[in-house]
Amino acid sequence: MKNTYESPLCSRYASSEMQEIFSPDMKFKTWRRLWIALAEAEKELGLNITDEQIEELKKYKDDINYEVAEAKEKEFRHDVMAHIHAYGEQCPNARGIIHLGATSCYVGDNTDIIIMHEGLKIIRKKLIAVIAKLSEFALKYKDLPTLGFTHFQPAQLVTVGKRATLWIQDLVMDLEEMDFVLSNIKLLGSKGTTGTQASFLSLFDGDEEKVKKLDKLIAQKMGYDKVFAVSGQTYTRKLDSRILNLLSSIAQSAYKFSNDLRLLQSMKEVEEPFEKNQIGSSAMAYKRNPMRSERISSLARYVIVDALNPAITASTQWFERSLDDSANKRISIPEAFLAVDAILNIYINISDGMVVYPKVIEKHILEELPFMATENILMEAVKRGGDRQELHERIRVHSMNAAKKVKEEGQKNDLIERIAEDPAFNLNIDEIRSVLEPKNYIGRAPSQVEEFINEVVKPILEKNKDIDVKVELKV
Repeated sequence: MKNTYESPLCSRYASSEMQEIFSPDMKFKTWRRLWIALAEAEKELGLNITDEQIEELKKYKDDINYEVAEAKEKEFRHDVMAHIHAYGEQCPNARGIIHLGATSCYVGDNTDIIIMHEGLKIIRKKLIAVIAKLSEFALKYKDLPTLGFTHFQPAQLVTVGKRATLWIQDLVMDLEEMDFVLSNIKLLGSKGTTGTQASFLSLFDGDEEKVKKLDKLIAQKMGYDKVFAVSGQTYTRKLDSRILNLLSSIAQSAYKFSNDLRLLQSMKEVEEPFEKNQIGSSAMAYKRNPMRSERISSLARYVIVDALNPAITASTQWFERSLDDSANKRISIPEAFLAVDAILNIYINISDGMVVYPKVIEKHILEELPFMATENILMEAVKRGGDRQELHERIRVHSMNAAKKVKEEGQKNDLIERIAEDPAFNLNIDEIRSVLEPKNYIGRAPSQVEEFINEVVKPILEKNKDIDVKVELKV
């Protein structure tokens, strides 16, 4: 047991895979890859840098002397300079060309973009995994009628599968936004202290073409084909805001699902997975609390609020650069990724094991369906010679009395019996019950599920069929 604070996002919720991406080791190794890319590009464009110097840099790219770097940072109060000196101690021949012409944001900002990009790739995989699981669920229950709700009041019937397509559709919208963001990610490149590339222009004796080529070469060596066309010292913090807005959108979708499931579990219609030895309450041993769905809700709320951080940061940057973004970015961006990673891990787990109780669902339908079926009963009675206006008034009176019996006396809904006993309707109890078949009230729900899965979801899953995601919840 540790005696210092540790973020629960690390100890309880997020995957090791995501934590590794946002680890210091990933950051500082990427810094060294960027310094190597800079040296290689500068050499290729004619600067006096040797192959031996570059090979020396490559030799130590993953062997970081952290003790030296930490000591240097205490001395310099500057993390980038500390790591330049630490790298230089390992590479004495290359010491003089490390970070040549660059500013701190060359390694800091380009690394931040690369790390966010890698994090989004993990999020995307898990997003697709949830869509796949929910699609199986939607197809399995596409024909099972269930009460629809508006204002959390019983409304026209839907099906269990149709409701699941609403959850999926939100995630599909998130995936579309994800692919847009991924397709538009670009590096800062090598822009210099205020974005004018003046230091690089000096290095290349005023040759603007070489400076432009340097920008593109570095990006290519790091696996990117685009850089920001213009910048201050930093890439625009609008990128951070765009990315966290995407993560917030995913959190919103998961939040809606988790709230729906919490309500369904309260009604005992659908439950999240509950393991053999799981304890629902320390006091009430009988309880099966929707703790996983509640955790999604809890983490999603954090992400939605956290997305305000880069929005405020982007809007308050001064001219070409201010440093009030740095401490905030170090916290708000990694934690948003870790939290969404955790949310999707739980979402995958739940969607892979939801339990449906058709008998409870049917019971709830039959408690409410008599009210919803009155129009159909009315039409059937009119066909048999009844007066529509008279019958409408009789149904209104019977409905009010039946509702009163349910609400005030706790009795079952006896509206059908009341109508059957009323000679004005000329219908017996069996004839009325034949009108009450739930499948007569679900409209196109089953067809809508099939069409949505076939036309919208299957092309996505087919395009991403190689994605394989396995998650294991820590708690």
